[in-house]
Amino acid sequence: MPSLLKRLRLRTSPALGTVLLLLALNLLNYIDRYILPGAQPLIQREFHATDQQMGALTTALFFFYMFAAPASGWLGDWFRRKPLIITGALFWSVATLGSAFAHSYWSLYMRRAMVGVGEATFGIFAPAVLADFYPERERNRILTIFYLAIPVGAALGYLAGGELGSQWGWRRPFLICAIPGLLVAVLYGLWGREPERGASDRGGPTVARTISWHSFREFAGQFFKLLRNPAFLTSTFGMAEITFALGGISAWVPTFLHRTNGLSVANASLVVGAITVFDGIAGTVTGGWVAQRWLRTDHRALYLLSFWSVVLTIPFAMLVFFGPHALTIPALFLAEFFIFLNTGPLNTAIVNSVNGAVRATAISVNLFCIHAFGDTFSPQIIGAISDHSTLSVGLGATLVSLVIAGGILSYGARFASPFEDP
Repeated sequence: MPSLLKRLRLRTSPALGTVLLLLALNLLNYIDRYILPGAQPLIQREFHATDQQMGALTTALFFFYMFAAPASGWLGDWFRRKPLIITGALFWSVATLGSAFAHSYWSLYMRRAMVGVGEATFGIFAPAVLADFYPERERNRILTIFYLAIPVGAALGYLAGGELGSQWGWRRPFLICAIPGLLVAVLYGLWGREPERGASDRGGPTVARTISWHSFREFAGQFFKLLRNPAFLTSTFGMAEITFALGGISAWVPTFLHRTNGLSVANASLVVGAITVFDGIAGTVTGGWVAQRWLRTDHRALYLLSFWSVVLTIPFAMLVFFGPHALTIPALFLAEFFIFLNTGPLNTAIVNSVNGAVRATAISVNLFCIHAFGDTFSPQIIGAISDHSTLSVGLGATLVSLVIAGGILSYGARFASPFEDP
């Protein structure tokens, strides 16, 4: 890791403070998201909810996330992104805080929906800001570091929900974890920097826009060009299918271990959290490192690495859901390691497939698609199948989406653009 940071010139770069603050916000973003799965059996017991209703709580977050994303993306390509990032972080932190005071299923449902609105704003603008600090060849490295927050934040969210929830009630972790988000948002407002839009792109910075009919027509043309961009579309829909699987599994796997392997709520969250943080860091760093070396000889490496990530995940996921109980945890360990290999490369493929003028919009369209066709409905679908069958069968639906993802990413590799020589 030190050599990785050195190669990114983070130690002397003026971007250092901004990168670290955005990394901290991304970490808190995922902590707040994964408190619910960690504490899910405790919440279900209090509200006497079905599996489908519990899955709907995660669906609510991503449903509102999905529809907030397109509007947020348009704003990010026309206005300064720093105030929008601050607003999003404050919004999701306040909504998480409000979850601690929910005393009915539907009040908790609405608060989780509001968390999604805030997260959508941040999730669009942070990668766009980071992309403007670094050129195309370096973005895989910086985004790999940025997305390390996913497994670490998810693990801490699981642990907070399961451990703190088991000791002091499920409301306490929502209360405790909301406060840091408010503080870091303020720090970002004080010390965060916003680079010039498109500053590190091949064509140089993007000319500042003014709102006019001509500029709107130009933007609309770029938007519809985006919808005809096969590199963007294949990476987006490949990610959507992976997100369907990952979202459904992450929402239900602690409950799965609690029911099928007999672990307590606290121990199930501890096991999942430990596996997620180790595999997430190891898999994300390994995937980013392998892809970076592979790019030296093959410009399709970001897509191909993501394809192999999916292929290697499938057999171990099958063992988790349908294998003997003695192999559940070892298989989960390997499945998570392989699925995290694609985190940095696939996000980098999406960022590199568009230019700075439309990057925030592209990320917003990507977020809309991966949630509309991915994890918005997968937790509820899995819960509905579980209500009529078993949770194993419900989780087995994710295997189909992984097969589809592999096919899309294999096809998409042909559209990857070669890098220009420096």
